[in-house]
Amino acid sequence: MADKVIIVDYGMGNMWSVFSALRFLGCSPVISSDADQVAAADTLILPGVGSFRKAMEALEMHGLDQALREAVLVRKRKILGICLGMQLFAEYGQEDGDHRGLGFISGSVERFARDELGALKVPHVGFNHVRSSPDSVLFNGIASPSDFYFVHSYRLLNSGLPGKPGLCHYGIEFLSAYEYENIFATQFHPEKSQTNGLKLLNNFLAA
Repeated sequence: MADKVIIVDYGMGNMWSVFSALRFLGCSPVISSDADQVAAADTLILPGVGSFRKAMEALEMHGLDQALREAVLVRKRKILGICLGMQLFAEYGQEDGDHRGLGFISGSVERFARDELGALKVPHVGFNHVRSSPDSVLFNGIASPSDFYFVHSYRLLNSGLPGKPGLCHYGIEFLSAYEYENIFATQFHPEKSQTNGLKLLNNFLAA
């Protein structure tokens, strides 16, 4: 089980549902907005709900963007981004204009296009199938495909990235999970995905 798990608080996360899920799994996470504590963490979780632009502004205001880069890119500590947290890992996001992200995952986060969806609605809400890579760490012991809970209007396309993708189809195939070295991410909410989600969180903690 991971120790020194920090849930990053930048004022836009569903922190308490993630906190509760981790406590259920026997972990004792700390919710923190302190940049020094984030930079020194062994394991990080970046949740998020809301606007890409506002989230990046909040991270930058508190020095958390640089703290996260220090922990993840320099110290190679493992991190899990959830929903908006995953989107912030991208190089760019197009919500509320074009904005630079943390740069952990190559590519841009874009809104679902109307011509992709047909009769489907935005936001994408509810349980949907996720197909995982056979040797995935996050999905170890979880059947492929399996259902996870989504709430989002923006997505990161699968564009030949290195690492192990999890894919979902909602009008178009998009990146619903990602893992590469110490970087892990899910567009869906594992903390709201019942047994599958708890298993995935436990896999991350044990990675």
